[in-house]
Amino acid sequence: YHAQPSQGTEQEKMDYALNNKRRVIRLVLQWAALYGDLLQEDEAAMAFLEEFYVSVSDDTRMIAALKEQLPELEKIVKQISEEPKASQKKHKVLLQLFNTSDDRAQKRQPIRGSDEVLFKVYCVDQTYTTIRVPVSSSVKEVISAVADKLGSGEGLIIVKMSSGG
Repeated sequence: YHAQPSQGTEQEKMDYALNNKRRVIRLVLQWAALYGDLLQEDEAAMAFLEEFYVSVSDDTRMIAALKEQLPELEKIVKQISEEPKASQKKHKVLLQLFNTSDDRAQKRQPIRGSDEVLFKVYCVDQTYTTIRVPVSSSVKEVISAVADKLGSGEGLIIVKMSSGG
């Protein structure tokens, strides 16, 4: 966020710093928009967002061009820090619609990268096998798990099927 070039005129250095700050602000806004529910549960992420907001607020005093992004950043930070209970309540109601057991509904958590999922892997001969891999697995890791399960990685491809074919 604070990177500055060592060469160039003062104006070029200021333009470079402004562009970098704008890009970082956009990145943080996208990150917060995508992962807002998960960030509510992470104290370090919340502390970072609040500290980042204060830092950007301080910078707007010296760099007026950053003021246009400050309201959106403020809105995201307030929304994430003020809504954890309302968000959890909303999820609990949805879970109760699909699950009649209150004990099981209360244990539900958002999906994390370390969670595992089951995949059905269909073979050309109309058989299938199942594998369990972390949600965050790469395509290579999924293919490797399938190869281990089938005993051979020869000719394996991944095809995504959708309802549209």
